[in-house]
Amino acid sequence: MPGGRRRHDIDDWRPEDPGFWRETGARVARRNLVLSVLSEHIGFSVWSLWSVLVLFLGPEYGIDAAGKFLLTALPTALGAVLRLPYTFAVAVFGGRNWTVVSALLLLVPTVLAGVVLEPGVSYGTLLAVACVAGVGGGNFASSMANINAFYPQRLKGWALGLNAGGGNLGVPAVQLAGLLLMAVAGTGSPRLLPLVYIPLIALAALAAALRMDNLTALRNDRRAMRDVCREPHTWIMSVLYIGTFGSFIGFGFAFGQVLQVQFHDHFDTPVKAAGVTFLGPLLGSLVRPVGGLMADRWGGARVTVWIYAAMAAGAAAVLAASRRGSLPLFVTGFVALFVLSGIGNGSTYKMIPAIFRAKAGAEVASGADPEAAEQRSRRRASALIGIAGAVGAFGGVLVNIAFRQSFLASGNGEAAYLAFLAAYAVCLVLTWAVYLRPSDRRLPGV
Repeated sequence: MPGGRRRHDIDDWRPEDPGFWRETGARVARRNLVLSVLSEHIGFSVWSLWSVLVLFLGPEYGIDAAGKFLLTALPTALGAVLRLPYTFAVAVFGGRNWTVVSALLLLVPTVLAGVVLEPGVSYGTLLAVACVAGVGGGNFASSMANINAFYPQRLKGWALGLNAGGGNLGVPAVQLAGLLLMAVAGTGSPRLLPLVYIPLIALAALAAALRMDNLTALRNDRRAMRDVCREPHTWIMSVLYIGTFGSFIGFGFAFGQVLQVQFHDHFDTPVKAAGVTFLGPLLGSLVRPVGGLMADRWGGARVTVWIYAAMAAGAAAVLAASRRGSLPLFVTGFVALFVLSGIGNGSTYKMIPAIFRAKAGAEVASGADPEAAEQRSRRRASALIGIAGAVGAFGGVLVNIAFRQSFLASGNGEAAYLAFLAAYAVCLVLTWAVYLRPSDRRLPGV
């Protein structure tokens, strides 16, 4: 490993140098990627913990469907807010150091949930404890910013897709763990689920402390943050990420509740709902790296525009299934939305470094220093990853609020499904107009 002031500090990091990457870089980056995925995976599980716990909250807890949607919306919101400071924390504290800290913070919501979950607990207490689980959502942003710095441009789509996909698997993992718990211990012991994660959190923190590294050259660039905040592409990509990741995490949190409310005759117990709920997040997580690979080959914008077209068709299928009361079509449509949003997550994230690489190329063509332009490109990409991740995660809040309002108003989710369809159509048009429409201002390679 390259020398540094401390054992886990790396001063010399040149991923774009083929010789360096072949001899040293690939091995070090791969080790950090694996451990980053482990920590982020557990973070996602803690973040989505309440998507499972609400299934345990029977009549003895006195919480209606609208109240349960709020319990899943709050951790989504806090996770979205924390993504921005978590992105900057990597450069301030070091990727390895912050991974240890962020992993240990996951102990707070798991211990609290294990303590308070029992009949008679106040709804306000449950809201507060559920909200704290949002710390798990912040792990994604710091992990992505860290891994983005480790890999060369040509491998970012694959690396970021694998990192995010492995983290996203935390959603179906906690849902499967909840299903197993229900089968073994029944539905009367919800506090066991968060307590199961305590040793796993300790293991992830220990592994990060022993084997991960800090890139000392990685610094927060305040100018880069100011630049990207003024950059129109920042807000365009944030909107696109609302459509993909916001759908994935929002549906992941809400799907089990939607099944129980809208198809109660088929899903009258938590076990039945949990037996189906995990399938969509599982498939959506597994295909996220595929989205990155597809974007590496055909371009992120081209893949993304087709994904949005397919997602609009999926939302239309779910709406039709809801109106006809067709459970097979409903589940098929929702699973398709999970898969498509997973692919879209990978393709949209690949677009971010590609945007700034294209801008760096234009700067070099105008006479700028290639190395300086490359460094600016990487820092701006990291800043945009943080912003898009934070804004995109709010899509999960919007999904849960849309479901809550739709069920309150009409007793079904049809208004929400219609809103999703319209949102995907808007994102399709936006992607084509900005990144694919023939124009002198079109960015090459995005």
